[in-house]
Amino acid sequence: MTLNKNRAFSFQNLLIYLGVLIIWSCASIQRPMGGPRDKTPPKLLKAVPINQTKNFTAKIIQLDFDEYFKLANPFQEITVSPTPEKNPEYLVRNKSLIIKFKDTLSKNTTYVINFGKAIADVNEGNLLKNFTYVFSTGAHIDSLNLSGFVTDPQSEEIQKDVTVMLFPVKKDSLLFGKKKPSIYTTTDTSGHFMLSNLHDGDYKIYALKEKSPNKIYDNEDEKIAFLKNTIHLKKDTSEIHLILFEQTPAKLRILEKKIENDGKLFFRFNKPIINPGVKFLDAENDLQKIVEFSKTADTASIYLKSMAFDSVKVSFLSNGQPLDTLTLHKGKKDTYKRRLAFQYNTSGDDKLKPGTDLLMTTNYPIDNIDQSRITLTEDSVNISEFNIQRDVNNLKKFTLKYRWKPDKQYILIFNEGSFTSIYGDKNTRLSKNIALDRLDNYGNLSLKVTLPDTGQYIVELLNSQDMVLRSDIINTSKILTYRNYPTALYRVKVIYDTNRNGKWDTGNIKLKKYPENIWLYTKGKIADIKLRPNWDVEEPIVIPKEIKAP
Repeated sequence: MTLNKNRAFSFQNLLIYLGVLIIWSCASIQRPMGGPRDKTPPKLLKAVPINQTKNFTAKIIQLDFDEYFKLANPFQEITVSPTPEKNPEYLVRNKSLIIKFKDTLSKNTTYVINFGKAIADVNEGNLLKNFTYVFSTGAHIDSLNLSGFVTDPQSEEIQKDVTVMLFPVKKDSLLFGKKKPSIYTTTDTSGHFMLSNLHDGDYKIYALKEKSPNKIYDNEDEKIAFLKNTIHLKKDTSEIHLILFEQTPAKLRILEKKIENDGKLFFRFNKPIINPGVKFLDAENDLQKIVEFSKTADTASIYLKSMAFDSVKVSFLSNGQPLDTLTLHKGKKDTYKRRLAFQYNTSGDDKLKPGTDLLMTTNYPIDNIDQSRITLTEDSVNISEFNIQRDVNNLKKFTLKYRWKPDKQYILIFNEGSFTSIYGDKNTRLSKNIALDRLDNYGNLSLKVTLPDTGQYIVELLNSQDMVLRSDIINTSKILTYRNYPTALYRVKVIYDTNRNGKWDTGNIKLKKYPENIWLYTKGKIADIKLRPNWDVEEPIVIPKEIKAP
């Protein structure tokens, strides 16, 4: 019996050992976890016929890659220049791309197949950008190159992934904005582009930052760039500078209209309205309306005291002339929720700039203020020598006037019912802590601006978030002084106000008009001006006659 038990025990151990061995073996062949992410696009290993073939007579091209790939939108992304009457056929077989021509190719002609963003690897989607296959049906391959870069004056940055398009002059008016180009490329991460294997001739060049990737300028929201002058390509040409802009639409359109959850009427337009105005067709609504246009005049918010209507008709005006009339419908059972809230001109830590009043902005127009319900304490002691004044031009803005003292702690309390909106809603109890900031947290900045000529310029002071803090229109060299600005980093932007209308104007491709130039001041390669505590900074700003490309 003992011998049998030992044999059974040994057999069981053997089974366990084999089971563990099998599990370990299976685990050892699993794909390792982690590791660096694949960022490499497919690589061409072999082309038949080879790239740059002369006296080309083949009907089929086979391109072999080092990995499996996917072909996206081939008839949209892949172009053949010159364009054959019939599109080639594109087939994917394992790791190969097969191109079959369905037309007879022209004699003594250089052909360029641009694959755009059609080829990407299967796993990570890494794009093989600006890949081209070139051949010639004659003994010569066109070899001229055209290169340059693309920038955006508003963002002050080079632009990557922008489509740069080239059209022969004879076909420019026939193709641009109607059909995709046969000659194009995409800017790299440094904003540069190169168009290769070009035939000598006359061309028009454009750059397009697309929203719909069809390589056709057919959307007014897309950014476009162009050169006015024709490119006479007889030799390699470089340093072509294209400046993107979004042109102002020719016709005003309403992009959005709605009654929001609080009853506010909201409208958004596709472009700013010049000297905007609003008129309701119903006299009672027109009389009670309160209208707010955004600073850019491309949105409008309208408050109506009475919401007792099923629908309203509102007309928007420019310089007193009607542009469009819209109708908004309201459900009979619609209800609206509102809660009064306030914004203040204090910093994030509730500090008020020395020498300023407390400015308050409500989220709804106010009908009545009961100052007897408002309390202000100074180091926990009630004070009464303060006054709240309305902004006569804005029912949402108020100023609290008081002689604020340093090193004191203030609490402003709006007890329930201190403010009543035009809808009859009253505020709940609200409190706000306030302290006067230290004067040595501020500094003075002087810009000694030198103009290159007698033209008009707009000098803008920006914070680190590129928000315009102050704007000055100047026609002569002068010193601009900014007193008591918080210690921080600032930037200076200059607009070349060519038409002297006091604002930056975009371009127009139909009129062949460039956008007005914008120049960002830099000292060496540093754009920021550092303002130190309790310090006077003087900075010379010499505006160049011509803007040098980056």
